[in-house]
Amino acid sequence: MAGARVETLMARMRMLSHRARTALRKSAVDYFRGDASDWLAFAGLLVTIPAIACGTIMLPVWFSPSALVLPIVAGGLLLRPASLLALYAASAAALIVEALVLGPYTLGPARVTPGTVLVVAACGFFGLVIAQFRSRVGVPWRRGGTMLFDLRERIRVQSKLPALPRGWHREMALRPAGGQSFSGDFVVAARTNGGRTLEVVLTDVSGKGMEAGSRALLLSGAFGGLLGALPPHGFLPAANGYLLRQDWDEGFATSIHLVLDLETGDYELLSAGHLPALQLSAGTGRWQEKSGEGPLLGVYDGAEFEPARGNLRRGDVLMLFTDGLVETADRDISEGIDRLTGEADRYVAAGWDGAAWHLIEKVAKDVNDDRALLLIRRSP
Repeated sequence: MAGARVETLMARMRMLSHRARTALRKSAVDYFRGDASDWLAFAGLLVTIPAIACGTIMLPVWFSPSALVLPIVAGGLLLRPASLLALYAASAAALIVEALVLGPYTLGPARVTPGTVLVVAACGFFGLVIAQFRSRVGVPWRRGGTMLFDLRERIRVQSKLPALPRGWHREMALRPAGGQSFSGDFVVAARTNGGRTLEVVLTDVSGKGMEAGSRALLLSGAFGGLLGALPPHGFLPAANGYLLRQDWDEGFATSIHLVLDLETGDYELLSAGHLPALQLSAGTGRWQEKSGEGPLLGVYDGAEFEPARGNLRRGDVLMLFTDGLVETADRDISEGIDRLTGEADRYVAAGWDGAAWHLIEKVAKDVNDDRALLLIRRSP
């Protein structure tokens, strides 16, 4: 009997321990997701209000009546709207107590003035607006920055080019407008056909910087799913249909799709209103424009895309880029392409390592537009 009681007690202890661990884990997950209760933050901020009020009454030289904006601003970042209103009520009560104890503001300094009330009220109003926005969006302040960082890293991961077999060199550089972290230019790439074929899609979404970054993130995920799942000639029609279904006010994009045979060097370029690619022939040392025919993505249904074909021989280079690299308000595209090829000629003898980043630095360093450059070279 005693042994059975001990086993029953141990079983209950293990069950209680398991429930405690589960509850703790759930609370931690809820906190980091922003679903946890804000009672702890509310209690902490609520305690600071009488402390500030007492300091203002006892040491008015060190504690200004306007110091009540500190818990109000913190509450706007930490609390939900309902808790924030309760905090505001406590702050208003503290102001009333301070005004009664210190006396009218006409009797001397360090008292509650109409200006103090206006400053506290204004901070409270903006704090409530921020809290309402966070509540509507569903993104807590402590996770908002992490979420944006995660989105940025996902775009970067999706833009990574796959490793190529020996004899091929590839690199890419992407520079958002205004030094921001989000860009309307993106790349998706995959090795298909058992690894023999490299498919790369360079897309320029309408707009620039953060205003185009959200659309670029959505499209990069969709395009990454389509790439390799469809025959090469079916990709741009499917991407065009997907863009049309979004029904965005500013929903067009340009795109260029490279399909490269890594054994023979033969390639096809399918373009949706994108700038032509540039091929450097190692034999002649000249650049040649290569471009397929097709309309912008997201303009009309049933669009057709005619490919351009070519071959990368030993030592040849193929360069894909977006318009931010060659087009500015005071320079047309042809002049920009001439400048780009002129700078690229410097790397023929020096080697192409790091050339993509340096080319953007040389030809479009201070341009307020998204810039992307992709280089693929077949080794001599």
